Amino acid sequence: MTTSAPPSLAARTTDEVRSLLDDPLLHELHHGLGGPYHLLFPGRFDANAAAFREALAEAGVEGQVYFAKKANKAAVFVERAAVLGLGVDVASHGELREALAHGVRGADVVVTGPAKSEQLLRVAVLQGSLVAVDAIDELDRVLALAAGLGRTARVLLRRLPPGQPHSRFGLDEDECETALRRCSAGPVDVEGFSFHLSGYDVRQRADLAGQLVRLCLHAREMGLRADRISIGGGFAVDYVGADDWRRFTKEHRPEHYHADKTFSGFYPYHSPVAGADALRAVLGATPAGEREPLARLLRAAGVRLLAEPGRALLDQAGCTVFAVQGVKERDGYAVLTVDGTSLSLSEQWFESEYLPEPVLVPHTEESDAGPFPACVGAATCLESDMISWRKIPFPLRPVVGDLLLYLNTAGYQMDSNESPFHELALPPKVVIEHPSDSVRPRWRLDRHP
Repeated sequence: MTTSAPPSLAARTTDEVRSLLDDPLLHELHHGLGGPYHLLFPGRFDANAAAFREALAEAGVEGQVYFAKKANKAAVFVERAAVLGLGVDVASHGELREALAHGVRGADVVVTGPAKSEQLLRVAVLQGSLVAVDAIDELDRVLALAAGLGRTARVLLRRLPPGQPHSRFGLDEDECETALRRCSAGPVDVEGFSFHLSGYDVRQRADLAGQLVRLCLHAREMGLRADRISIGGGFAVDYVGADDWRRFTKEHRPEHYHADKTFSGFYPYHSPVAGADALRAVLGATPAGEREPLARLLRAAGVRLLAEPGRALLDQAGCTVFAVQGVKERDGYAVLTVDGTSLSLSEQWFESEYLPEPVLVPHTEESDAGPFPACVGAATCLESDMISWRKIPFPLRPVVGDLLLYLNTAGYQMDSNESPFHELALPPKVVIEHPSDSVRPRWRLDRHP
């Protein structure tokens, strides 16, 4: 056996998912679909959206929540955004096309991303979408397009975060002033400013939001509208419990991973302030140099707050299911091979590991009792194609035919890095719904092409 037991890191989940663990549906879907698949729970998306809206309402702040579409390609989440009246954040012509096709109004789309294509900008201007302008040359293209089309473009000016001078995104102070001067005489409506920050620092986000409020007041002195700011995404998801995360970060070591694998860092899978509560914390914080919380600054200035969560709107809105198709013994642990690849669990894309451990769903009652440490390899011929390098302490000995249910994977995990390598089909997405007239859940395939 290994010299020490691998620490467990159980994932948070919901009653809806727990009810499926004893339901034959999971095995039936695997048999019918012929391989791995993703489960989607649109009801959780709806609940998360309601929580963000409630946070704005509690603070007395006018605002709009946009779903960051890059977080998941499924059609159902864009469909729910349209029904709920949410906005959608897109960064490509394909994403814009999908949002419009699934019922989202052009006016409810915000277009972000660097150096946008001519096609994307043209459709955005025609549809009346809000464009976050990232550079001076992009602003010039927007102005020319709007003039040529006889339209007025709606724009936000994306601000380069202070302290990040080497970022390739956003306008610095001088560029922002240049942009404001050019906008004052062009066919463009400057609705305000935006920024995006890496990480989940509430204080940093509130400080920069306070600066954007001041920028709005400055822009109004130049005759511009400037009545809203976007603080982007960056609302953490709390995947695991505090005690489990503390224990894991203290105790884990290379011997707990297949081939003594090491990583430079992990996503913070536990966050004491997450989702809509993180938005509450930002609104309640007092920006540097101000005397009042951000919410009061927004109200006093008549500035709307836009937020673009992706991962946080998808919290508990999906799972990923693989089947065990091989068990190989090693020194004190096993190497499981499943019928999918790490390309469908995308944290490996960041040279990291998706740490919340999967739930074993046996297909027989004859499994040996554990704990039984095992890592999870994929069905390709690459040594590096590991879904879980960590030796997960399963409660039972996994056998061929068992399922592994990776929890809470809707946010960025399902398709950020997908590829039909080895001609393996991409896992289909299965929408799980609970009609009031049915005892059992119903399912359908997601309509994303």
